[in-house]
Amino acid sequence: MTSTGDVRAGAHTVLADADGAAYSSLRQRPVDRSERYAIGRALRKRVPRSALGDWAPPDDRADPVQQVIDSHEGRVEELVPVRVGRMIASPYGFLRGAAGVMADDVAQLPATGITPVVCGDAHLGNFGFYASPELDLVIDLNDFDEAHPGSWEWDVRRLVASIWVAGRQNGASEDGCEAAVMECMASYREEVRHLADQPLLSRSYQRLDVDRLAEESSKPLRAEVQRAARRARNRTSDRALPRFTREVEGRRRIVDEPPLITHLPDAEVELIAAALDEYLLTLAPHWRRVLGGYTLVDVAHKVVGVGSVGLRAYVALLEGSSADDVVFLQLKQARRSVLARHVHGEQALHAHQGQRVVEYQQALQTVSDPLLGWTTVGDHQFYVRQFRNMKGAIALDAIDGAALADYAGVVGHLLAKGHARTSGASRIAGYAGSSDNLDVAFCRFARAYADQTEADHAALVAAVDRGVLPVERGV
Repeated sequence: MTSTGDVRAGAHTVLADADGAAYSSLRQRPVDRSERYAIGRALRKRVPRSALGDWAPPDDRADPVQQVIDSHEGRVEELVPVRVGRMIASPYGFLRGAAGVMADDVAQLPATGITPVVCGDAHLGNFGFYASPELDLVIDLNDFDEAHPGSWEWDVRRLVASIWVAGRQNGASEDGCEAAVMECMASYREEVRHLADQPLLSRSYQRLDVDRLAEESSKPLRAEVQRAARRARNRTSDRALPRFTREVEGRRRIVDEPPLITHLPDAEVELIAAALDEYLLTLAPHWRRVLGGYTLVDVAHKVVGVGSVGLRAYVALLEGSSADDVVFLQLKQARRSVLARHVHGEQALHAHQGQRVVEYQQALQTVSDPLLGWTTVGDHQFYVRQFRNMKGAIALDAIDGAALADYAGVVGHLLAKGHARTSGASRIAGYAGSSDNLDVAFCRFARAYADQTEADHAALVAAVDRGVLPVERGV
C-alpha cells in the first residue's frame, strides 16, 4: 500500500515513510528511488513549474478582514484586541497572524499532489533555536500549531512570501528580496535532492547545530547568529525565576503582568493540575519518572505569539528538590489546523489536536523537546512543552539584505529537511530539477503575495480605524 501523505489505521494516524510509502509489512518492496524521480519529473507536464508562480486574487476571494474576525471565534474575548494590535503593527505582523487567510488562498493554487507532513505556518519567524535533549543548541522549524499532511508547495509559498514581506520591512530593495528568495529556493532544492539520495533511515539524523551554523555563515549573518545564540543559552528555567516570579509567604509565585500574564480562578488551576498529571502519561517512561519528581507550585495564563493570541496558553512552575531546581512548562491550546479542511473537508481526522501537534513536530524536527506531550483541560485540547529550554531566534530586524539572503538559505535547507523526513523527497526532487526554473516561479509568487499581504494589512488597519474591530496597541 502506498500513500503520498498519511493513512488511517483504526483510530490512529500512520505516517508514510520518509519517501511516501506506508507499509503493513516489512516484507513489502518499496518503489525504487529512480522510479520516484521519474514520477516527479512527469508531474511537470500536468503542473508546469512556471504555474507555481501565478497569483492573482480570484473574484470570489473571501474578505480577509472577515476571515480575521471569524478566526476570533472561541478565543478569550478580552485578548482579541491584543491580537488585532499585533496584526496591524506591520504587514509582517499581519502575515504571522493570518495563517488561515493564506491557507485558503494557496489551497486553490496549482500543486503537484505530493503531500508530506508540512509545518502549515512556515514563515520566516517560525525557525529558531532550542536545546536538544543533550543540551546542544540546534536550529530548526519551531512552531507546529498548524502542522498537517499537505502540499509541500503550501509551506514553500508561505516561507518565500514571508521573506519578501520581511525584506521590505527591513528596507531591502526588490532586488534584495528576490536574491533572498532565490537563495532560499536553491537551498531547498539542493537539500531535498541531497536527502532523497540518502538511505531512508539516515535522513532522520540530519540536524543543524548552531555552532556549525555560525562557522558556516558569512560574516554579516555570523555576528547575529552568535548574538542570538548567547541570548538563547541564557533562556533557561532557572534564569527565568527572577524574571517571572517572586517569593510570597515562603512560596514562589508567578508575577502578574496584565493583560499578558494573569492568574486564574482556583477551579481552573485544579483542572490544569489534573491535566498535567494526565500529560505525564504521554511522555516516554524515563522523562515521565524525571518530571514526576517535581511539584506544581503555580500556574498563570500567559499570552504568546501573534496568531495564537486569545487561545488559552498557560505557564506552570514546577519545583524539584530545591528552590532553584525548577521547570517551567507551557500548555498551549491546540485547535484544528487551518490546512485540515483543505485536505479532509469537514471530517476531523485527528481526535486530539494536541497529539497532532506533538506527533507532527517530532516528525518534522530532527530532535525535539523530551518533555513534549499533550493533555485536555475541560473542553479544550492542549500540547505541553518546556517554556524555557534555550529558545531563541534570529532578530529579523537586525539583519541587512546580505544577511537576509544567507538566512533565507538556512531556512530553505531546514524546510527541505523537514519535508524529506516524512514523505515524497524523491518526487519533489524530480519535479524541482537542477535548474532555477522553480526558484524563478516562486520569486514571482513571493513578490505578488507580498503585495497582497500589504493590501490585506491595509484593509485590516482601515477596519480598525472604522471601529470594526477592537484594538490594544503596543502590547
